[in-house]
Amino acid sequence: MKWPWTRENATETPENDTDIADVLLKALFGEDKITKKQALAIPGVQACVDMITGTVSSLPIKLYKKADKGVEEIQGDLRVRLLNTETGDTLTATQFWRAMIEDYYLEKGGYAYLRRWLMDVVGIHYVEPDYISILKNEDPIFKDYEIYCYDKKYMPFDFLKILRKSKDGSSSVSIIEENQLIFGVLYHELVYEKNMVQKGGNKRGFIKSQAKLSEPAMAALKEAYRRLYSNNSENVVILNNGLEFQEASNTSVEMQLNENKLTNENIIAALFHIPLHLLKGAATHIDVDNYIKFCITPLLNDIECSLDRDLLREDEKVENYYFAFDTRELTRGNIKERYEAYEIGLRNNFLQPDEVREKEDMEPLGFNWIRLGLDSVLYDPKTGIIYTPNTKEMGRMEENGEVAPVQPSESEEKDESGTES
Repeated sequence: MKWPWTRENATETPENDTDIADVLLKALFGEDKITKKQALAIPGVQACVDMITGTVSSLPIKLYKKADKGVEEIQGDLRVRLLNTETGDTLTATQFWRAMIEDYYLEKGGYAYLRRWLMDVVGIHYVEPDYISILKNEDPIFKDYEIYCYDKKYMPFDFLKILRKSKDGSSSVSIIEENQLIFGVLYHELVYEKNMVQKGGNKRGFIKSQAKLSEPAMAALKEAYRRLYSNNSENVVILNNGLEFQEASNTSVEMQLNENKLTNENIIAALFHIPLHLLKGAATHIDVDNYIKFCITPLLNDIECSLDRDLLREDEKVENYYFAFDTRELTRGNIKERYEAYEIGLRNNFLQPDEVREKEDMEPLGFNWIRLGLDSVLYDPKTGIIYTPNTKEMGRMEENGEVAPVQPSESEEKDESGTES
């Protein structure tokens, strides 16, 4: 890869130097940027992040392969265990996903080093974004970059990257960066309330004097008011003759502070695409469905695409391997709704009893019959045998659609799979 700046061509300004200059200019002009730590100090932000990270970290990840006969789940793959239980790092899988998703929303992205033995991934190590530096080329079409962690250089395939609204595939656009103004307002409202509490709730005002005060008198008066607003035990100020305290009127910020809190909660929930009633514990089924559809599902898609890109080998990509979250736990609902859905599936023959038992983590019964009608005609799709219990008649479905009679002994013969009908 060819870089736009080298030691031999030092007259050109590298892109990183421009970024540093911009940061310095913003600091000189006093632009206030909210950090991740400050954003998490806002209760609504912390609640949204906790809800999303808790939801995603509880979902198992599985590895599948698309085959001619359908989708096959790959069992026993080490990468699945690393993503679900043990990461090979000091963090558990739950802690790992909580940290990655938090950085996805509030930092420049979630980064994890992929420790490999030969071609196999044997460890996934979370790295805080502060230790990650990205060096990009300037080609707008053939984009490329290198990753630096401490003093070591890594290639993109060395890291798992979970990125939000990325346009170069190397770093995210955080929700704080997109909404600096509103996050700044929310944070400074908390700071304002804190200052009011520290002052003991005492009103601000002015001291009116009929005569000019001496310097020692002014110093003593200032010290007395400092103790008054410091919220300690000595909060009494004695005004001598000729001094009068005049209370300042409430500002519009003080008068509307409580009203703003409710509006701010709505804004934060909207930024994270979370229904406000869900945060308050009064969500309806529609709120839960909207939460899954508009908040969780897009996030899962981002993660799944990143897992396929960074964890799969090239030959596995050709053979249609892919990672996917098992969202059955997320969409199960309550037991009544779940069983009613199973009843519809069984009645319309797109579910079988053993498939339902598998979804409920029960052992299969080996019952492969499908009801064809009147609750009295049974059909075995593996052998093609039709059985009518009322008349004890048996037949075999032929390729032309006709039913040929069979003897009971014939139905007990083994099918091609080696199992008895």
